[in-house]
Amino acid sequence: MNSDASSIYDALMALEDFSRLSSKKMIEGIAKLVDASGDLGRDEGLIRALEWCDNAEQQGLSDARATLVEYYRANAWGHRKQIKNRDQSSVWAWEQPELQNQVWHLRHAVAHAGFESLPPLQRCQILTNLGGQLSTVGRIFEAIEIWGRAIAINPRFAMALGNRGYGLERCAESLYDPGHQCMYLWFAHDDLSDALSSQAKWDSPFYEKARGFFQELKSRIETYGNISKLKKATSLEKHSLGRSKNEQLYRRWCLENRLFLNPLNDLGPYPIAGRDILSLPNFTTPINEPPKLVGFFSQIKQEFVSARWLFYDGTHSTGVHFSDRDVLLYNTLDHSCYCLAVEKMKAAYRMVYSLFDKMAIFLNEYMRLGISPNSVYFRSIWYENNDARRRVLRKEFLGAENWPLRGLFWLSKDLFDDHFRDVMEPDAQALNEIRNRAEHSYLKVHEFIGPELESAGFSGVWDDRLAYSVGRRELKAKTLRLLKLVRAAFLYMSLAMHREESSRVERGDPVKTMSMALHVLPDSQKR
Repeated sequence: MNSDASSIYDALMALEDFSRLSSKKMIEGIAKLVDASGDLGRDEGLIRALEWCDNAEQQGLSDARATLVEYYRANAWGHRKQIKNRDQSSVWAWEQPELQNQVWHLRHAVAHAGFESLPPLQRCQILTNLGGQLSTVGRIFEAIEIWGRAIAINPRFAMALGNRGYGLERCAESLYDPGHQCMYLWFAHDDLSDALSSQAKWDSPFYEKARGFFQELKSRIETYGNISKLKKATSLEKHSLGRSKNEQLYRRWCLENRLFLNPLNDLGPYPIAGRDILSLPNFTTPINEPPKLVGFFSQIKQEFVSARWLFYDGTHSTGVHFSDRDVLLYNTLDHSCYCLAVEKMKAAYRMVYSLFDKMAIFLNEYMRLGISPNSVYFRSIWYENNDARRRVLRKEFLGAENWPLRGLFWLSKDLFDDHFRDVMEPDAQALNEIRNRAEHSYLKVHEFIGPELESAGFSGVWDDRLAYSVGRRELKAKTLRLLKLVRAAFLYMSLAMHREESSRVERGDPVKTMSMALHVLPDSQKR
């Protein structure tokens, strides 16, 4: 195989004028050069392939081919990562620029207009790869959802099933609730069984190594306990979703969108997960210290669930609210939206975005980082300074083998900041701009915007240059994305504390402890 790769590599590297090829030949050439360079470990070939991607993009490609260019860019960065990180010790390196670029391009491919026009197999491959990279950096709950999207396209796609099974098993190791661990192992076993069945669809003939790994993992899970017995003893559906029809509809919506602060919601929209039961693990504090972290966690948790309801209520409103009646407003002829429902959406957006920095303050206190509270931000808490040229990871995180904490660190890379422009989310700057305009300036929400507005007969003369304009559907999509992102951050933070507490015990930190019991706040007091 290497001899074939070598001949392909030499022929492609000898091309003098790549730009003279047709777009179809360009795409084929890029794919072959990326694969051959990766097989041979030739970084110079991968650099050339990335240059060809830039050239191809300038030629004007169809949406489908432009999507493939992003996918091949991601593959090139993935191979560059493997070449650079041949040493096994690099697995726990927190900063990995090649991996960051790989995820950025995979996400760009998934979000591209041409993604849906790709064949199902290629869409499954892109999503499975994206899920794998997110899992690598500790963002396992988001990876589980991404693998689920691939499985929804093809329920028999073996690599997505097997990878999700592996991710679920790995996630079970991080959970501190024994019941949750058992259920994660149950679902992991189901996925691995499906990946290994005769009905599974493999995308490559060279799958024996992966198949062997999945079989070994499945067998290991079977040693933990009787999966069939667990299934019979556990009901996923026979759990109440509330008293009224409206409450049931709301909780069902939360389940469908994976928005409950409950790890079981990542297994699917089952009523068993219809409660916000996520809490902090057992942890130690000085004996004369009040339960301030418990109180802080309760506060930000309450803000999240309140923002979630505001968003739901704002997006499911069908009539004019009485508070909007007889409010004198003028039609500015640009389909702008003025109503309580939109303001609820905007309020939810602001509330959710603010939780990132509050989590950073929580982490600063728990990890005893000693940063001034006025200087704590979610994007910068991980570093000694904000200078991009001399940025140094804090010693408290450097080399820490804390998978969920690393997931929280990599999640912070989805946020744009003036001092941190190297993001992993293609839409990060727009998310930040909406937050800033809604909080400090003029955010205008339109029922129709862009091409929709032009098709309705309105030209650019109606552009409001004072406002930052966003469509109502776009604001809805971005607010939902933020809710999911913050919800994932809650899970990583809780599990990161559990791992850190275990590490402190493993390090033999000298401490004498005594337990402190706290009572659950009854619903009757939430008036």
